[in-house]
Amino acid sequence: MAIADDLKKTLTDPTPLYFAAGTADLAVQQAKKVPELIEQLRAEAPARIEAVKNTDPKAVQEAVTAKVAEVFGAIDPKKIGESAQDLALRGVGVAAEYAVRAKETYDKVAEHGEQAVRAWRGEVSEEIVDIAVVVEPRPEPAAEDAAEERPAAKKPAARKSTAKKAVVTADDAS
Repeated sequence: MAIADDLKKTLTDPTPLYFAAGTADLAVQQAKKVPELIEQLRAEAPARIEAVKNTDPKAVQEAVTAKVAEVFGAIDPKKIGESAQDLALRGVGVAAEYAVRAKETYDKVAEHGEQAVRAWRGEVSEEIVDIAVVVEPRPEPAAEDAAEERPAAKKPAARKSTAKKAVVTADDAS
């Protein structure tokens, strides 16, 4: 039944859809940067190609061989067992940290997607208007403006009731 419960949750939770929308919106934003990057690579390409042409393959091979020998020479077989356990524990910690970061990133992208969907629907502009009304209420006319608008209008005074109160006598009660 866990699969059915997961499916129900997925069908009612819009977060994955917002995540997909956020991912699509971020991809579009990044795609807009591609022409600039292509132009930059186009400008840098001749210098990079020339640097590769001028590189001596034997010198590169010797440098790599020396580095590999240095790394293997630094390995102590006795410490490998101790280091393996330490590396495993560090790996678990790093994996947990990455899981937390992944969840945070997922939530941020989903939130971005929700905002993008609202913008696509035009809901953002409605919210801005609503917020503006709350933040900046309509200004009330100044006392002078109010007096100019209603010069002859006066509020009628409250009337006092002239009806006499009925007095209940003992004869009326019976």
